[in-house]
Amino acid sequence: MDIRNELEKRILIIDGAMGTMIQRYKLAEEDYRGERFKDWPSDLKGNNDLLSLTRPHIVKEIHKQYIEAGADIIETNTFNAQKVSLADYGMQALAYEMNLAAAKVAKEAVKESGKQAWVAGAFGPLNKTLSLSPDVNNPGFRALTFDDAVDAYYEQTKGLVDGGVDLLLVETIFDTLNAKAAIFAIKKYFRDAKKDTLPIMISGTITDASGRTLSGQTLEAFYTSIMHAKPLSIGLNCALGAKEMRPHIEELSQLASCYVSAYPNAGLPNAMGEYDEKPEDTAHFLEDWAKEGFVNIVGGCCGTTPDHIQHIAKHVKKISPRKLPETTRELAF
Repeated sequence: MDIRNELEKRILIIDGAMGTMIQRYKLAEEDYRGERFKDWPSDLKGNNDLLSLTRPHIVKEIHKQYIEAGADIIETNTFNAQKVSLADYGMQALAYEMNLAAAKVAKEAVKESGKQAWVAGAFGPLNKTLSLSPDVNNPGFRALTFDDAVDAYYEQTKGLVDGGVDLLLVETIFDTLNAKAAIFAIKKYFRDAKKDTLPIMISGTITDASGRTLSGQTLEAFYTSIMHAKPLSIGLNCALGAKEMRPHIEELSQLASCYVSAYPNAGLPNAMGEYDEKPEDTAHFLEDWAKEGFVNIVGGCCGTTPDHIQHIAKHVKKISPRKLPETTRELAF
């Protein structure tokens, strides 16, 4: 089934938070280690991407819960599964294997569910930024080079594609230069492999009420910076709850010539860092956006659960998707 055909017909649902669901299992250090990594020299608890290798049944179970709740698109458990972020655990050499395993687990979940769903290979933003210095005393310093970022994303692309994903999702972008490295790596991989490029979804993160990314770009500047990738969709996720995200999604819906996605957090975190927004409240916000014609793909980020996704799917089910704007091609001289 062609996802573009479905996007013309209806609003698609993307899944909710993987981390929120993993927390419900209350896993201990030994759960993350499994037998294979029982003697690993550093702590592994919190390395959720590793669970695709050590506890794949948990990851699969979570995927299936989201599919059952109504998700049309599920994301692989690979948010930090590239060598730059995995260096925190000394697991850089496992990047390809993690992505391959995570993609296969997600595809198995879809098959076992008996339902139609697309698997999106998830690329996180890295834990290092290309545009900003981590040293306030040396603004010119960079903890990472562009080539290093491309290399990490290239390996991740290979693992996800070899695992059989249907889409590629570059998400939670706080630094557009990191996203450009991911886009370049994806395009380079398919060029080198002589394969047709999979559809690319891109989702940025507005960090405050000013409507800018962490690296300082306005939403329009962010969109202009990545539109050359010709993405299937452009959207926003994380950092904000639906209430706070609304004006930015409205603006993006007016800017974008492609489909628009939005998957906000379950409100803003409380004093304990937890999310209290109820599923029906999140769903009402997204229903409003759908009625206004802002969105083509909706779902949830931090704090959201299958209950949130189920309510969202129910509330937007009968609402028509945002129509793509008519665009004129520039004349070539």
